[in-house]
Amino acid sequence: MSATDQTQMSALAQASAAAHPVPDRGHVNLYTTDGELRSLLALYLPADLNAHLQPWFERMGELAGGVVDDWALEADRNPPTLQMRSRSGKDEQRIHKHPAYVEMEKIAYQQFGLAAISHREDMLGWTGKMPPIVKYALTYLFVQSEFGLCCPLSMTDSLTRTLKKYGEQGLVDKYLPTLLAMDFDSSVQGSMFMTEQAAGSDIANTMTIASPQDDGTWRLYGEKWFCSNPDAGFAMVLARVEGGPPGMKGISLFLLPRVLDDGSTNHYHIVRLKDKLGTRSMASGEIRMEGAVAYLVGEQGRGFVQMADMVNNSRLSNGMRSAGMMRRAVAEAEFIARERRAFGRQLQDLPLMRVQLDKLRVPAEQARTMVFQTAAALARSDAGEPDAYALLRILTPMIKFRACRDARKVTGDAMEVRGGCGYIEEWADPRLVRDAHLGSIWEGTSNIVALDVIRAIRREGSLPVLQAHLRGLLADADLAPAYHEALEQALARAAQLAERAAGDGGEHLARQAATALYNCTTAIAMAWEARKTGSAERLRLSQLALLHRVLPRDPLAEAVLPADWQAQKPAPRADVHQKTH
Repeated sequence: MSATDQTQMSALAQASAAAHPVPDRGHVNLYTTDGELRSLLALYLPADLNAHLQPWFERMGELAGGVVDDWALEADRNPPTLQMRSRSGKDEQRIHKHPAYVEMEKIAYQQFGLAAISHREDMLGWTGKMPPIVKYALTYLFVQSEFGLCCPLSMTDSLTRTLKKYGEQGLVDKYLPTLLAMDFDSSVQGSMFMTEQAAGSDIANTMTIASPQDDGTWRLYGEKWFCSNPDAGFAMVLARVEGGPPGMKGISLFLLPRVLDDGSTNHYHIVRLKDKLGTRSMASGEIRMEGAVAYLVGEQGRGFVQMADMVNNSRLSNGMRSAGMMRRAVAEAEFIARERRAFGRQLQDLPLMRVQLDKLRVPAEQARTMVFQTAAALARSDAGEPDAYALLRILTPMIKFRACRDARKVTGDAMEVRGGCGYIEEWADPRLVRDAHLGSIWEGTSNIVALDVIRAIRREGSLPVLQAHLRGLLADADLAPAYHEALEQALARAAQLAERAAGDGGEHLARQAATALYNCTTAIAMAWEARKTGSAERLRLSQLALLHRVLPRDPLAEAVLPADWQAQKPAPRADVHQKTH
């Protein structure tokens, strides 16, 4: 090729790149660009608290859409490493974290106190305890860029909750201050060591042994197979009491400190770190306990019941994280569809792309609604309101089951909107896809949490409580009569299916029933939110959720929203701050 030809080809390439640049959303404020989130916070939070927190939400949105996103990419590329010995040969295990990960820790733990916010009454310039929605909203923004760190955040928060709820007062007084410390250098993090090779979902197979000591402490012996944040300051551990009964009745819950009172390291070792598909920024490892000093938490023999409280709290966090990742994936896809042109039109104006974007939006917004509804139920349950615990007990596994599974598909399909660039590690898409797969594994696989929905129906009587809650939302939603009736009928059928799943021989229906309840719950709650916030788009997505994810459909017919479902555009209300039913 001649020099002239090369010059012409270079000019042509430059002109092509200038005319058709690859859309790059770049640094954006994830809060100020999300009108639906702002409307929902105004609905679910007291007006004075919501107004006070606006600068904090805006700041988190700026960080998560900016430097945190950059740090998350660096931390994902540079996973933590395990140092077994000091340079002088001493056994001094240490996990080395990339500086970018440490910077994210400082934002999450120190600047915003995401692990302590539910346990202190002096956070973010506010006097008094804030509802769980605040913590979940801030973390929802943060996780849109960094997923891995949110696991230690959740475990620290949940461990603190469990220690306060079940621990002896002396144990609480001794260790709670360090868990709630806001100074980054003196604070500690939490973890839970539960999984063993033979005891994954079946905790009754736990083989770790707890031996009582004369001074009131215990010594733990055994191995834990999957321990995230393995160098945390404290871990909650399930172990079988020496000489105790077999099965669940022999298992108790223990608090395991990393550092003993004399300043020495406790008697357990990190065998190795895991090479994981996702959450690469955060360390997960295998633990061998060799007489590790621990403290009994709660009643002996009720370890799993007490650990379940911690796990359920983590399950809600897991669902929230999946919702946040779906939001990021959808926002990226919408940006690309708006900014990229093909065949002389914007991608978002092409018929198939409009359909594809809606298929991304519906599950993402369902999950977002479920976060708010479950967080509101948690606040009511902690306040001791009647039936609130039964409602929380069924909403929590529902969001863990369905939102975490939806995130796997939504993140993958959003990658497709970006095209070939979506497969490149320079962009957020591959990280979102890899991280999204973890949600349906941690704190119970899909089968386990679907069965937990059924367990809540059987043991807590949660189904009629859920039905009453949803009917209350419907009564307050002022919907078109035909759509109101469609939602009521779908809820009734979903409840009938759930009753069959909870009956003798019905466990094979657990996943189907959990999915039906989730889709009906979110469609109803989204319709209620739409009427309260004046969002016609939210009402449309509610209707799409019912049409495509609940009602029977002829695969050979076009699915169109029924004309009699349509109501006039919801009018914004002055009294948007409503008490959630």
